[in-house]
Amino acid sequence: MKHILWYTFWLLLLFAGDRIGGHLLRDKALHSEFRYGKLYRRQAAADLLLLGNSRGLCFYQPYIEEITGRSTCNLSYNGLPMNAARCLVVDFLDLKNFEWDLKPQQMLIDITLCDRDNPSLLPGFLPYISRSKNLDTLIRNQLPKVWWGAQVSHLYRFNHEVYQRSLYYQNRSDKDWLLDREITPDMAARAPQNSYDLEIHPHLIQQLAETVSSARHTAGWDVRLLIGPYFPGFQVKNLDQLKAEVEKATGLPVHDYRNAITDPTAFGDYMHLNKKGSMQYMDLLKKDGFFGL
Repeated sequence: MKHILWYTFWLLLLFAGDRIGGHLLRDKALHSEFRYGKLYRRQAAADLLLLGNSRGLCFYQPYIEEITGRSTCNLSYNGLPMNAARCLVVDFLDLKNFEWDLKPQQMLIDITLCDRDNPSLLPGFLPYISRSKNLDTLIRNQLPKVWWGAQVSHLYRFNHEVYQRSLYYQNRSDKDWLLDREITPDMAARAPQNSYDLEIHPHLIQQLAETVSSARHTAGWDVRLLIGPYFPGFQVKNLDQLKAEVEKATGLPVHDYRNAITDPTAFGDYMHLNKKGSMQYMDLLKKDGFFGL
């Protein structure tokens, strides 16, 4: 009997420690200056909403704000798939309707986030499931074992790079988060011999179409779809097919800037602009009438 009481005491202590620790870590995530903490504490209101995977980070916020005078919110993340992106945009819409008085005038989406499912990233959003039924449902449906693990242990929700990044940006803005290196001459010279097989996922394209429809018809946003620049000579297979299928599904044109930047020093690698290139890209978008201008 004594042993049973002892084990029961330790189990209760572990349970209490897990719940208290989980609460404290969640509080850290929600009060971070990182983009998702700001979203779920209802402080992400902006004139311009930006969305993509790692290529969406090339919507370089400090420079956009400098050249337009408009505020920005960028929900992009490395490898962000469209199913998670849809949850974020829907949450942005729902939270705005109840709490925010600053309405985005325009949303820019780099369509290459329809490239792939990325189940390994989804656990990174566990810190926010208490604030998002959409993320909670997505993770429960896609990764039921992970979801149940996060119910058993709340500390488990914070074992991911997304949470680590929220700690890094605890007291600093993440608007400057962008690759800032120059592609090596050797890598640049080998660009024509390299390619990327972009995947086509109809269910992700459909989710993009639903997101666009909600943003346009429910919120009244001006939605623009884009393909950002790739390194000159680097081949992206199936990109034309993705562009055509997205245009068909959404009824909107895709503005294609894949070959718009030819300066090799404007890239950090084959698929990503550096800060120099991102500023050139933003100048092109402004010239072409984006940013609500």
